[in-house]
Parts: sequence; structure tokens; C-alpha cells
Amino acid sequence: MLRIERLAFAALLGLTALRLVVAAWMPLLPDEAYYWVWSRALAPGYFDHPPMVALWIAAGTALAGEGALGVRLLAPSAALLGSLMLARAARDLLPGEETARREAGVLAAALLNATLLFGAGSVTMTPDTPLLFFWTATIWALGRLQAGADPRWWLAAGLFIGAAGASKYSALLIAPAILLWVLAIPAHRRWLLSWPLWAGAALAAAVVAPVLAWNAAHGWASILKQSVRGGDGSPLRALQFLAELVAGQLALATPVIAVLCAAGLLTALRLGTRDRPGWVLLAGLSGMPAVVFTLHALGERVQANWPGIAYPAACIAAAAIVPTLAARWRRWVRPGLALGFATTTAVWLQATLAPLPLPLALDPTLLRLAGWNALAADIAATARREGIPVVATTNYGHAALLARLLPPDIAVVGLEGRWALFRLPDARPALAGRPLLLLHSARRDERLHTDALAAPQQIATLTRGRDGMAAEQFRLYRATGRHGEQPAALMPRPHAPLRDPSP
Repeated sequence: MLRIERLAFAALLGLTALRLVVAAWMPLLPDEAYYWVWSRALAPGYFDHPPMVALWIAAGTALAGEGALGVRLLAPSAALLGSLMLARAARDLLPGEETARREAGVLAAALLNATLLFGAGSVTMTPDTPLLFFWTATIWALGRLQAGADPRWWLAAGLFIGAAGASKYSALLIAPAILLWVLAIPAHRRWLLSWPLWAGAALAAAVVAPVLAWNAAHGWASILKQSVRGGDGSPLRALQFLAELVAGQLALATPVIAVLCAAGLLTALRLGTRDRPGWVLLAGLSGMPAVVFTLHALGERVQANWPGIAYPAACIAAAAIVPTLAARWRRWVRPGLALGFATTTAVWLQATLAPLPLPLALDPTLLRLAGWNALAADIAATARREGIPVVATTNYGHAALLARLLPPDIAVVGLEGRWALFRLPDARPALAGRPLLLLHSARRDERLHTDALAAPQQIATLTRGRDGMAAEQFRLYRATGRHGEQPAALMPRPHAPLRDPSP
């Protein structure tokens, strides 16, 4: 092992320890609490995404308990293993002398770890967390395949591709990139006649099959949600969405690393030939997401995290071209890494300690993380004062967070159509004719749209925030439940079985 590899491995271990501390300390996001609900109602699919994130949370909470660390336990662990896999993949896929390839592997892993996307994903648990890990693991397996030419590596690649598909539907973009790699390289075409390639494909299909079966049994609800999106087709809107896509990547990759990755992608497209098979694979795995999401932005907004699957391959390509850059450009690499790690650290500090009194427009942690405990305490006090042991909400993230934060003697009910697709107790029969409290965000809808309650009367206005700065205002209603058409699901509680919401 090179000295730089030993130093990098020691730094990675220290970074992983720090990530575990942040993961345990930082409050859960509403979406993370929602995915925790998934883990308490395991199924082959869900309305929003495939089930892998729920399986990871279930494993983490089994090992480390129901707290924030348990929910996020596998995120820092996956970041550690994925970094090692990425460094090995760079050694296997890049041409040149062994020492240069090993150094490129270290730099590729450093670049990926310095992105804000990877830094945030390593301390939170969302579907992107397992997706990015299994995408990287696929690159590692294909690198091993190219380096040793042992076709049995197709089995590992197939397993990882299937697991990525069971994490998020955008994993499907990996298939055409790999097919291009096989067809474009004459020496690789022989794999088309080998049983491991087809066995790997069958293994990937077998892993994804339960997700497809669940969708087929539920009217293709999840696939339709992710694939049917509208856009007005306006050229001005397309320019806006493209500008937002570029700005999002500059923010999540951090500026210097984003420029390096873009240069690496262009180099991969230029150098990908039959004599450089590794560059062909890197071009496909970074270029395919870039093209697809750019085209998507012509009609509709692209969330900044969606193109994140392009980052692992792009970081390998960026690391490979750094030695070829002119000195005036090469000297930006270390400041770029420092800026990336500093940005991630600043976000971690603000999310956990909030040392800076930033306004809402400049502090996403205030909007998403601040004040939930105090809000839950206010709701619990009102519930006890009113003598009502049931709190409901029409927002899935709020329902999931309240289920974790409210005292166990107060039942939490989610009122939304998606809950009909969950294996959770139907609360409508028990709530019919009984009083409940309804929490409703003032910034979402001015009017309530639910048939699950009657005669709502606003009894309080609650605000969550931090240090006198408001993040969100809520209206709290007293209402009577009724057995309407809208699903009403009883939320699970930490360390407790589901119970009947009747008083």
C-alpha cells in the first residue's frame, strides 16, 4: 500500500467516526421519519420509491435502536465501504502505470467524499443513500471484471444492479451504459455468449421482481408517480430549469469539484475507444444520467440530488485528468477539496448546533430541522388540556415525525391517500364520531381538503423555529372523526406495538 493510501484510509476512518457522531446527534428530517415508518411496515414497494431504504433502516434500528443513529447507521458505513470500492474501481478501469492509478483512486474517493451530496448522504438516510452505494458497488464489480476478465464478476454486478433498482428507479440508467460498454468493445462482446452475464442479468431481475410485482398489484402506483410528471413546455421555463440544474450541481458537488467532474466527463466521452474500455464505461455511467436529466429539465424541474448517480464515475474521470492539467489549473484541486469538506462541515454544524443566526432563505437546516421537539411539546400540552388522545395530520412527513416525538399515550394518525398502500391499521372505524386534533401547515393550503373529519374548529396557531426565527406556522384544529373515503392510518411508535386509537 502506498503511503498516500495509508494516510487516506486513516483519514477515511476518522471521517466515518465523525459522520457517526453527526448521524446520532442531528435531528431526523421529516422524510427520514417517513422512511422509518416504512421500516415498521415492510413491503416490497411503497408509493414513493422501492423498499431498500426501509430495509436499511430496519437493519440499522435492529442493531442500534430506534434513535437517529439506528435510523442512519448504515449511511456512514456505506460511505466508508463505497469509498474503498471507488478507489479500487479507479485502479481497475484507468489505463497507465500502477502507482498513478492507485493515486487516482485515492483522489477519486477524496473528490466524492468532499461533495456536499455525499457528505449529507453519509449522515442521513434517504433512497439516494443505498442507491449511490449500490451504483458505486456496480462500478467496482465491473472494474474487477475488466481487470481480471473473470466473467463470474457479472454475478456480483447483477446483484448490485438489482439492489440499486430496489433502491430507486433512476438506477435503470445503469443498464444502457453497461450495454454500450459491452457492445462498443470488441473484446467484451464475447461476454454476450457467456452464462455469467445472463445469470447476472437474471439475478438483477430477481432482486427487482418483488418491486414490480408490488406495483402490478397496486395499479403501478409507484412507477406512475415517478414517471408521470408534467411541464408547460415554455422555453423560458426550460431555461429556468436548466439554470437550476446547473446551480444545483455547483452547490451539491461544490464549485471546483463540479468543474473537475464536468471536465472528466468530457474527457471520458473523448477518450472512450476500443483501446480504452475503462473510459467507455466511465463515459456511459456519468454521461447517461447527465443527458437524461438535462433533457428532463427542458420540460420540468430536476431536483438537485437526482443526477448524483453520475458523481462516482465522474470523480474517477476527474481524478484521472488532474495530472494532465496545466499547473495553474492543477493547483485548484486542493483548495477545491478543502472547500468541499469545509462546506459539508459547516452544514453539519448548523444542523446540529446552529451557531449562526441565519435567516430562513440562507439556512435550509432551519426550514427542515428546527423546532420539531418544541412543536410536539405544544401539541401534547394542547391534547392533554383538551382531553383528546389522538392527533392527526394530512402531511405524511409531519405524521411520521409526530409519531416519534409525541408521548406514547397520544395516538398519531396520517390522513392521506398514500396510506391506503401501507400495511398499517385503518384508523377510520375507531375515530368515527370521536374527537381528535388536526395539525395543518399554514404554508401548504389555506383550506383543509379531507373527508376524514367533521366540524373542524381552529383552537391554536403554533410556530416552530429556532432562536426567535420562524420556520413554519401551523394551525391546530379540534374536529370529529368520521368514516370517510380518505385513508386514515395509525402511525407506529418507537419501541411500541401498534395500538387501537380509541380513547
